[in-house]
Amino acid sequence: MAYEKFHQAEQQAAFHRKSRKRIVIILVSTVLLLAVIIGAVAGTVIHKRNNNNNIQTQTPSSPAQSIKAVCTQTQYPESCYSSLSKSNSTDPKDLFKLSLQVALNSLSALSSLPETLIKTTNNANDKEALKVCTTVLDEAVENLQDSISSTQDNDKLLKLNDLQTWLSAALTNQETCLDSLEEMDSKFLTQMKSQMRNSTEYTSNSLAIVSKIFRKLLTEIKVEFPHRRLLLQEDKPRPNVTVAKDGSGDVMTINDAIEMIPMKSKDRFVIYIKEGEYLENVVLSKSYWNVMVYGDGMNKTIVSGSLNKVDGVATFKSATFGVSGKGFIAMDIGFKNTAGGIKEQAVAMRSSSDFSVFYRCSFDAFQDTLYPHSNRQFYRDCTITGTVDFIFGDSSVVLQNCKIMPRQPLPKQFVTITAQGKKDPNENTGISIQNCEITPLDNDNLTALTYLGRPWKDYSTTVVMQSSIGGFLHPLGWAEWDQGVEPPSTIFYGEYRNTGPGSTTDERVNWPGYKPTLTSAQAAKFNVGSFIDGSTWLPKTQVTFDST
Repeated sequence: MAYEKFHQAEQQAAFHRKSRKRIVIILVSTVLLLAVIIGAVAGTVIHKRNNNNNIQTQTPSSPAQSIKAVCTQTQYPESCYSSLSKSNSTDPKDLFKLSLQVALNSLSALSSLPETLIKTTNNANDKEALKVCTTVLDEAVENLQDSISSTQDNDKLLKLNDLQTWLSAALTNQETCLDSLEEMDSKFLTQMKSQMRNSTEYTSNSLAIVSKIFRKLLTEIKVEFPHRRLLLQEDKPRPNVTVAKDGSGDVMTINDAIEMIPMKSKDRFVIYIKEGEYLENVVLSKSYWNVMVYGDGMNKTIVSGSLNKVDGVATFKSATFGVSGKGFIAMDIGFKNTAGGIKEQAVAMRSSSDFSVFYRCSFDAFQDTLYPHSNRQFYRDCTITGTVDFIFGDSSVVLQNCKIMPRQPLPKQFVTITAQGKKDPNENTGISIQNCEITPLDNDNLTALTYLGRPWKDYSTTVVMQSSIGGFLHPLGWAEWDQGVEPPSTIFYGEYRNTGPGSTTDERVNWPGYKPTLTSAQAAKFNVGSFIDGSTWLPKTQVTFDST
């Protein structure tokens, strides 16, 4: 990847013309958007007849009416009412800001609890789960802080896509804490679930305001962005640090290179990892922004680990490589977890990085191989192998032009390619598999029943479209999370214009939430441009992508 300015005057002029057009459109849209929002959230328009029998319209003007109009759109109206009841404003943006602040205050007060509980127990599983809670609740706090910051500048268009993403991530992080406590059979599960109830409901309410009130208006107001598709240049970018096992680089381990990264840098920090297998677990925390790692090829530069559930490590922490800081890019590198199927959950890559890109990378493991945990992510020309739920999480993720290769699991196990974990209906998350090749791992004798996925949570969302599916797939296509228990009708699962012997939908599951043939309009919601806002941020990474 290279980061160069346009070097032709014509290109520069065209770009600036588009930028000026975009600014004008955004300014006009901002005025319209805020005007319409004020009317929309103030409640149903009241019609009054004057003496001349003409109809006049006015909107309710009291704070109580405005609060009621907002809170009736949420999942938890009672907690919404209580959190906004002291407001004297009828401005919907003020109510939204207050909702965010209440959620942040509640979560901030809670975020130190896991560390406190760790000191009260000697149980290893309790400690392991609580350490996950410490990490993810801290990240949830930052999600809410980012959301609040984005509303402070009144001169900018309300960033609805960002807000919905960050609030979805805040919910996912809180849910991950509870998932980890349950997974590790922690005695603190009930206590933490009770303590987190308010923060979860307040976060959900804020998300509902964005999704149910602000978001609906986007169908009326068009905001255009400059659109370009760029090819990743063949030349490798100049690294800030080179890692080489043989001593020919600046450092010999990836973790040594991590120590050299500046915190929250707006500039790209590039790490080149030379050919070799690096036996280490790497964690890039939320404070490491805009980091890029690249190697000599997905089969030449490999990061390998073996942490796993059976040996007492929570799924979230088992990742060979875990990243949370925004703007992460990986290219020409492989990520592997060698624990094997017998060790159950064992993650190769976990990403919670917003605006993250994985290009020509491989992810190799068995159960829970690839964990796109939260935020917006894009995978292009990658290979993913695994057995049970081997692509799972609650991010907004598009996998494009990838090879997805199920492998033979343990005896009596079946294979599920995906397991999406959407818990709240207003989250903008899901798994989109587009233009991929789904076929068994080379030279692997796959005889186990194999499915495209199973719904992990009540609002699980997964779409497979324009992909080639091999004949190994079970005709039902999809499996229940609990065998014999039909998933709730609130899930959204669908297929669109797939090819290959496994793409026939005649014998697919008959779930209310499954769509065997999506319409073009439904499918369009899951492409790069619509689903992850790719046209607004992928061009600067210069990665290849198809926006439709």
